[in-house]
Amino acid sequence: MTESNSLLSRRRLLQSAGAVWLLSVSPAGIAASSHVVAVRIWPSSTYSRLTLESNVPLQYKQFALRDPERVVIDIENIHLNHVLKGVGSLVAAHDPFIKNARVGQFDQHTVRLVLELKQNVAARIFTLPPIAGIKDRLVLDLYPAQAPVEDDPLLALLEDYNQSDLALEQSQPREAPLPGKAGRDRPIVIMLDPGHGGEDSGAVGKNKTREKDIVLKIARRLKAMIDKQPNMRAYMTRNEDVFIPLKVRVAKARKQRADLFVSIHADAFTSRAARGSSVFALSTKGATSTAARFLAQTQNESDLIGGVSRSGDRYLDHTMFDMVQSLTINDSLKFGKEVLSRLGRINHLHKRTVDQAGFAVLKAPDIPSILVETAFISNLEEERKLRTSAFQHQVAESILAGIKAYFATGAAVASK
Repeated sequence: MTESNSLLSRRRLLQSAGAVWLLSVSPAGIAASSHVVAVRIWPSSTYSRLTLESNVPLQYKQFALRDPERVVIDIENIHLNHVLKGVGSLVAAHDPFIKNARVGQFDQHTVRLVLELKQNVAARIFTLPPIAGIKDRLVLDLYPAQAPVEDDPLLALLEDYNQSDLALEQSQPREAPLPGKAGRDRPIVIMLDPGHGGEDSGAVGKNKTREKDIVLKIARRLKAMIDKQPNMRAYMTRNEDVFIPLKVRVAKARKQRADLFVSIHADAFTSRAARGSSVFALSTKGATSTAARFLAQTQNESDLIGGVSRSGDRYLDHTMFDMVQSLTINDSLKFGKEVLSRLGRINHLHKRTVDQAGFAVLKAPDIPSILVETAFISNLEEERKLRTSAFQHQVAESILAGIKAYFATGAAVASK
């Protein structure tokens, strides 16, 4: 199979995996009498999301009621069906925002959805077009209305993102860098980024293994190992099944003044024979291979799949950005090489050099950043390995060994 054909096959695999996941969410199938084909609720400690998926874009009106606190959505030109009727059963007891949900046929052409809340919220509602096997979506995000955002860096960054101010923050210098040399005078700060999450499941293996679940487990293992080191400290862009926009992941790393950024993923391909681990870094001058370019395009679709209401692409000072980032990319390549060589000791390498492309999640201009494709979740043997605690532990150990080797070589800048 040629490389271009292989890439097309990989895209088809990802799309078909999304379609299989869709059907699993709505097992009763699509009701002919209604446009709504699936309802999903994603609770998290930062925000909760309700998604209505439909055959066509939904028309709606949204308002709030008090005593008790409620959010009401009137969905026009549809009829109540079994999918919508199941919304109440989707509310989790641990959801910090939604107490219960009920739905009814308000009039001949309108379905009313009512969410009773546990606290006062700031509600954001928006629509998303079809992508990767997922149909039109109406999305409602519930944030705490009066939360002390200074106590929650992620919540503060999401607020900036929703106000379209995050790109401005990305283009500015970080807060004063941590003093001293990382690993000698102060702990090395590492931001771990488990890919995907929430609405974005990532790739799905033949045995229904979801990338977002596996990489979160690996990241948790790696964080525990890093935090046991006397000269290291780890943070995570997400530590639960929640969708975080790519730019917010980068901004959180800068907010924590991280010395390194590691995004963790599991690759997929139509050919079950494709296998091996890979490491990628950013390129601002074009991808170093067709495969890297395609992978970057696929990973950069996470925001479209996971669902964001803002693009945030404003106010970047590209001249300063590119000058700083060129130096950072060189460090990323050195860091990636150390991690790749350690991964080669526990698994076949898909490619023996660090590949490059325009990965949005690697665009912190002042933090060496790599994306690790731990193994092919589409390969039956590697899917089996990814599900095991032993292999997850080995991957985490390999990344930690690469971090140690990178700093031992003196390649890291003294005070990032």
